[in-house]
Amino acid sequence: MDFTNQLILGSGILFLLSILATLLTPRLGVPLLLLFLIVGMLAGVDGPGGIPFSDFRLANLLATLALAVILFDGGMRTSFASFRVAMRPALTLATVGVIITTGIVGAYAAWLLDLNWIQGLLLGAIVGSTDAAAVFSLLQTNAVSLNRRVASALEIESGTNDPMAVFLTISLLGMLTAPELPSAVDLLLFFIWQMGLGGVLGWLGGQALVRGINRLELAESLYPLLALCGGILVYGLTSVLGGSGLLAVYIAGLVMGNRRIRSATGIRRFHDGVAWLSQIGMFVVLGMLANPSQVWTLAPKAASIVLVLLLLARPIAVFASLLPFRFTFREQLYIAWVGLRGSVPIVLATYPALAGAENAALYFNVAFFIVLTSLVIQGWTVAPMARLLGITVPASTAQVHRMEFDLPGQRGYEIASYRLSQNSRLVGKVPDRLRLPRSARVISLARRGKMLTQPSWGAMRTGDYISLLVHQDEVDELDGLFRAEDQPMSAAEVKRFGEFVLDNSAPIQAVADVYGLELPNLRDGETVVDYFERHIPTPVAGDRLRLGECQLVVTRMDNGQIAELRLRLPH
Repeated sequence: MDFTNQLILGSGILFLLSILATLLTPRLGVPLLLLFLIVGMLAGVDGPGGIPFSDFRLANLLATLALAVILFDGGMRTSFASFRVAMRPALTLATVGVIITTGIVGAYAAWLLDLNWIQGLLLGAIVGSTDAAAVFSLLQTNAVSLNRRVASALEIESGTNDPMAVFLTISLLGMLTAPELPSAVDLLLFFIWQMGLGGVLGWLGGQALVRGINRLELAESLYPLLALCGGILVYGLTSVLGGSGLLAVYIAGLVMGNRRIRSATGIRRFHDGVAWLSQIGMFVVLGMLANPSQVWTLAPKAASIVLVLLLLARPIAVFASLLPFRFTFREQLYIAWVGLRGSVPIVLATYPALAGAENAALYFNVAFFIVLTSLVIQGWTVAPMARLLGITVPASTAQVHRMEFDLPGQRGYEIASYRLSQNSRLVGKVPDRLRLPRSARVISLARRGKMLTQPSWGAMRTGDYISLLVHQDEVDELDGLFRAEDQPMSAAEVKRFGEFVLDNSAPIQAVADVYGLELPNLRDGETVVDYFERHIPTPVAGDRLRLGECQLVVTRMDNGQIAELRLRLPH
């Protein structure tokens, strides 16, 4: 009984320390998972905590369950719009990119560590997948807004490259432990079965969850639990049948997150908390599993593998994967740099120990060192690198808060709140007379920390907070109304995005004549927007098109259309 109480006390202390550690990330700019790993290492056998923990099977079980929950939550937060922007390049990164990374890192590791080629490739497969969750937490902390094409590619890659790394790890581990090597046909059929079954069961499971949540009459508090248990069921069923459970649970979350469901607000809030809990628990447990003294003995050789991974394998994989797609050199360079290694490599590094493979400790210690080093080197630089490479986009909304709101008999409504800046075009206007979307209703106006009653609203002032109830389909239109487009850019932003805002209907020939630009193959009556879209058919905010020594820069999109183009002069 004393051991049980001590275990509960210790768990509570570890989780509390991990949560409090998140307060440091805005100041230090480090990924949260690095802090969680450090907490686990401090609690482990080589740290002040001195807790002896070496159960790879238990660690793998807890980490795999946590990873399924995290991917399910990640799928719910990924929009189909992101897939339309970057599905093909992201999936290429998640498959071809992982294979290339595995090959390059595996070949170098085999030579450096005196392993055979299968053992080297196994180590390459273990560290072949990325974890973009840490990247986005850093970007949000540092108030950096990424080019949507880049953000979508990273987002989708992070949710879909884990199954490929798992497939390669299991296949190579099977080659090491099986008496005969499988044929190429066997591996191909295994791959098709894993990914195909994962995709089909994930889609069907997501559809079943949507129908179940919308049709079953349950207590409000049970809908989040139904969604969570359904996601775990999809993962478990797919894995038992030999498919990719990680791919299935991600797709199930994706389907559910992009459909209108009952109690959507409660489900998302609950899963956000559970995903945080899973992430903390997973990294703390994996941190306790590591022995820093053993990891440190491999540091010189592992450090050289890190350099090969960061400076050779990942860039080659990214440039080769994105070659057929419209990514600029700077965008590809940034995606290559943001290939952080996170939880999955450490989880995969437990597989050899579970299979009783030779060099199991070597795989785990090297993978753990690579993850730590990757987070330290790249984790502190992802936001500055985005600014340095110029792939950020200017803020174009005054929205400060957005929350889903369930109404009896109605679904799909949100409460959106905005703050009026000094240069807002709505300052001096009366809320009741705004030309709002059809579903929008003003519900509150706050000024100087006080909520005003409707009769005392009057004209809106700088610094006012206005909140509106609006349907999800019209949030973008509402954002456009409250957009802080009159907010002056800083000198650095003007230098980066352009000095002049162009009229979208201006003839491109007139722009060329004014600035002395020689543009071949111009068409009669072609506007600047027409010219831009002829060269970049699916533009996103942040895209640039060179006009001689000048550049056309997209600084704002509205419903998939170019809303603002700026002209950047040579510097």
